Formats: sequence, C-alpha cells, structure tokens
Amino acid sequence: MSLTHPVTSAVVFAYSQVGVRCLKVLLDAGVHVPLVITHQDDPRENRWFESVAEVAAEYGVPFMTPDDANAQAFIDQASALIGKPDFLFSFYYRHMLKAPWLALPKRGAFNMHGSLLPKYRGRAPVNWAVVHGERETGATLHVMNEKPDNGAIVDQCAVPILLEDDAREVFNKVVVAAEIVMARALPALVEDRARLRPQDLSLGTYFGARKPEDGRIALNAGAKQVHDLVRAVAPPYPGAFVYLGGEKLIIARTRIIAGWAGAQFDTPRIGVADDKVVMVVRDGALQVLQAHYPVSSLALDVARFKQQFGESWQALDF
Repeated sequence: MSLTHPVTSAVVFAYSQVGVRCLKVLLDAGVHVPLVITHQDDPRENRWFESVAEVAAEYGVPFMTPDDANAQAFIDQASALIGKPDFLFSFYYRHMLKAPWLALPKRGAFNMHGSLLPKYRGRAPVNWAVVHGERETGATLHVMNEKPDNGAIVDQCAVPILLEDDAREVFNKVVVAAEIVMARALPALVEDRARLRPQDLSLGTYFGARKPEDGRIALNAGAKQVHDLVRAVAPPYPGAFVYLGGEKLIIARTRIIAGWAGAQFDTPRIGVADDKVVMVVRDGALQVLQAHYPVSSLALDVARFKQQFGESWQALDF
C-alpha cells in the first residue's frame, strides 16, 4: 500500500508485535517517521515478540528508549528532532502519553488498542477477554486523550476466539486485526475523510494490569472458569496454577470433559482416569493436557503422576 499524497509525517510510540506490524504499515505506505519511541526490553520478561527497536534500525529510522517519555526534558529533546509531525501514533506503547505529546501533532494523536472498544479498556485486554470466555475480540484505532482508551473510534476489526484458543493464539489474531485496521484507516486519516464515532463507555468496562498471582485457580471455580483462566495465562504468560503435594503446579493446557460421570469430591482433586490426567472441580472435570512444576520444569503426565502418587486422587492445595 502506498499513499498518493504529499509526504505525511508521524512520530511513533510502539512496542510488541502490534507495534512492529503497525510501524511497518506506515513505512510501507511511505509515511515519514522521523522518530520511534519504544521500550528497553525487561530482562525479567519472557519476550516472545519481535523488537520494534530492531525493526526501526533495519529501516534506518531513529529510535529512543527513554525511561520516562513524559519527562519535559525528553519531550524538548524529541521535539527538537521532529518538529510538529502530522500525526502521533501509539501502537502498544506501555505508558500513557500526557497532554504535551497529544498537543504536538498537527492532525491528531491515535492509539491502537487490542479489543473491540469500548469493551476491555485498559491493560491486558486479550487476557481479560479470554478469562471472561468471550467469543470474539479485535483491534481498535481511536483518538488519544488523557483518559485511557476512551477517545472516538476511527476503525476496528473483529476476530473470533475459539473455545480452545489460548491468549497467545488470540493475540496473534489481534496483531493481524491491528494491521488490517491501520492499513484500512490510514488513507482516510491522511485525506481528512475519516469518520470518527464517539464511544459509549457504558457498554464497556475498564480493566487493570494482571499480576502472576492472578493465575491462581480458585477453590470454588467451575470447569469453564478454570479452562478460561488456563487459556488466558498459558505460556508465554506466567500460567494458571495450584499446589499439589506442597509444590506449585502450572496448568498450561486443559480441555473440558463433557458430561463427566466419574469420581466426584467435595473439594478439587487431580488424578488419573481413562489413562488421562484429570482435574475434578465442583461442577465437572477437565483433562489436564499440559502441566509442569516450574521449579524443576518436570512435566506432570500420566506416567509421572502414577509414579509419584500411584492410583489415588490427590487433593489440590489452594
């Protein structure tokens, strides 16, 4: 895609795979990007996506990784390099941008969010959508203001969430949706013919960041709740977990056993039935397809369960 117009400029804040693909959409269209602002990778984080900084370097685009992009000294430094660009875009940049940045571009500041706004405003939208058992999500390009994810919508694209999809699989679909939205919306923005529609915030909810401890499976959770949580935080995310025999056990992949008619217990237990590792909960059961102990990285499969616990059903420690 290339745009038939005088050269348009855009300063870009970007991170993660959405950042990589949307930046490439701009460059492919011939948009002049005088500066990319991204994050230093956190060595404690399991980074499983491409690097925005590496892509910028490959294309010869200057980039910076400030600790605080909203610090006035950094804004002054960056502004001296870029002047007043036509647009500002934020593609999965992890920090809110304050008023001085939003006022800088001549033709507006826009953010790409990983949900169908106004649903799942805020942090970790893909994970929250899977936790809640949603059957679709998507990507939304919207006007940026000083409140998170509540500006008028430029365009959005939906993607399905299958019952067995985990968060990484859904995120990969959202990446494609974001690329579609960006490629579709960019000509209209450049040519001043984009039709913006305000959000009805009463139709959605704001969600905060998720922490590793949020992956703990609740004592009274039903089979669908457990399955959705497992999918929502499966690797490369920190994982859903319980304690078995005093050790933390990551439950990485499950499948609901329809019409379970086997053993039932007052509290959740795990055992072997029909040559499968099975977790029995208050309203049914799940086959545990993948599980491991994070300390030793040992997988808990049928053979290892029988070796460790024999034929008995083991109570889970919550």
